[in-house]
Amino acid sequence: MKPNALGYGVEPGHYTAYRATGPITPDGRAQSPAWARAPRTPRFVEMVSGAPAPLNTEAAILWDDTNLYIAFFAEEPYPVATMTKRDDCLFFENDLEIFIDGGESYYEYQVNALGVIYEVMYIWRSAFKKGGAWDRAPFDVYHPRSVTYNGDYRPDRHNFWHGAHPKGPRWAFLDYDLPGLKTYVHVDGRVNDPTTPSRGWTAEIVIPWAGLADLATGRALPPRPGDVWGILLARFQQLQGRNPGQSVSAGWSAHPMGVADTHTPETFTQVRFSEKTGP
Repeated sequence: MKPNALGYGVEPGHYTAYRATGPITPDGRAQSPAWARAPRTPRFVEMVSGAPAPLNTEAAILWDDTNLYIAFFAEEPYPVATMTKRDDCLFFENDLEIFIDGGESYYEYQVNALGVIYEVMYIWRSAFKKGGAWDRAPFDVYHPRSVTYNGDYRPDRHNFWHGAHPKGPRWAFLDYDLPGLKTYVHVDGRVNDPTTPSRGWTAEIVIPWAGLADLATGRALPPRPGDVWGILLARFQQLQGRNPGQSVSAGWSAHPMGVADTHTPETFTQVRFSEKTGP
């Protein structure tokens, strides 16, 4: 298998995002007629090995001149969500995630079954220059909620300070809010009720193109037909461990990544924007 840009032995997956055939009225169910023509991703797989995930998860993407639309469809017989505060670290429980690559930066989004969201903007320190394009108010490195981050994958102690990624560490802006972002969640069942089986939950995320200006880095907004953006669609799920009371965090994604690190933009699904309204 041909390795990706980081040498992890997995090429990025591909997905074609078609134009919406008409208005989308988001409510968390993704049932507007336009979604019927949006192909779903393959069933999510274990992000490192590519093995099938034990619970079904699929996603779909549409776009128009105003917005990027992303829908998730997550099977979960007993949905659990305990975090209720915006920007709580949702990845410690069950969530759905989106990462969008901007070249010099990337954006992280998470949502749980209660509709609580978590956002962070990352800028590679190698791209951050004093007096440069990133040296402005929303990205104040002296703010208490601005921290440095080295990535999740550190195979040995030599990567302690800079991480394993060749670009090195990033600035992480924990208070970043993507302008105009809207989230809608629907649970087909009951959250936090272990006595009542549920079918799962769905989410619709509406992202204005205008709000992605910090990630465009010279690319057209909205994209031109044929443009490709790296977008990771992922899910983290707490599963029962081998011992009573033990839980294991499982990471699943629309395509294999070859590494247990969602902070590797080279592994994100390559999303090509089509002018067509369906396959």
